[in-house]
Amino acid sequence: IKLPNLEILTKSILEEEVFFMYNFRTDLALERRDIYQKANKLNQIDGVESTEEEINDNIKVSRVKITNSKGEEALGKPIGTYVTIDVKKLKMAGEEEIQKTSEVLTDELKKIVEMHVNNQEDILIVGLGNIYVTPDALGPKVINEIDVTRHIIKYLPQYVDEGTRPVSAISPGVLGTTGIETVEILKGIVENIHPKLLIVIDALASRSIERISSTIQISDTGIVPGAGVGNTREEISENSLGIPVVSIGIPTVVELATLVSDGIDIFIDRLQEKAESNEYLNKLQQNDKYEEVKEALNVGDYNMIVTPKEIDDLIENMKDIVARGINFAVN
Repeated sequence: IKLPNLEILTKSILEEEVFFMYNFRTDLALERRDIYQKANKLNQIDGVESTEEEINDNIKVSRVKITNSKGEEALGKPIGTYVTIDVKKLKMAGEEEIQKTSEVLTDELKKIVEMHVNNQEDILIVGLGNIYVTPDALGPKVINEIDVTRHIIKYLPQYVDEGTRPVSAISPGVLGTTGIETVEILKGIVENIHPKLLIVIDALASRSIERISSTIQISDTGIVPGAGVGNTREEISENSLGIPVVSIGIPTVVELATLVSDGIDIFIDRLQEKAESNEYLNKLQQNDKYEEVKEALNVGDYNMIVTPKEIDDLIENMKDIVARGINFAVN
């Protein structure tokens, strides 16, 4: 057996930045950035630019831009723009809070849409997910609220204002009920109606229980359905469809390991408040416990994905926010 030259190996390691790679299990670029920075003890990541803006006491907008291949490799996300809108106390949100959040979504979505198409080019809205599974029903529910105009412009042009954008919408279902990959369905539609841009809505997975149905991510890099829960399907992107794809995603589920990990943090916080902490607890809180907790919760071949009992109300709120945001951004 020929062993490597240790001097050369040591030199190459010292000359290169060696980063700790992570099993993110989240669809949110903002969470991936935070996890990567914490794991590698970094304040900045090469190829990743970030800004934050407080809209009001309940709404914050974070923007993550991946600018090169190093940022792409670090976060496991394609080069592009990722906007995250965080909304506090959405479960108790009234009409005023829902309307304000939809206006913020409209502003952010419009900026991204205008980067790719003009204000009269065709747009296709796609709602991914399963209408019969509540945490996965966001996309189909939004589609029911979209103001579609393509058919009116084609068949009843006298009833629309001149210059109205053609908007069409579809909820293609899921592979388990159609037997067809979503991207295959969309390829057929794109080839026939020739939209210039796709806007895709889907449920996401998060690494924080606080983000369940209280966070909206907008990106211009497309989407990989099921990636956050380990059920990856073919990507829906400009690479696969030939036109720009803007995605709007809402976290609706977390892994059981994430839930327990967050619970341990709360437990440690309470111990520290009572001055009962020790060096081990401090160390435990500083480290990311996800992988340790996941191993401890191993239940054979099953990977437990959980969602809150209030998910019905949360989905309804998010459905209203996303549908209004899209309608005002594209029409």
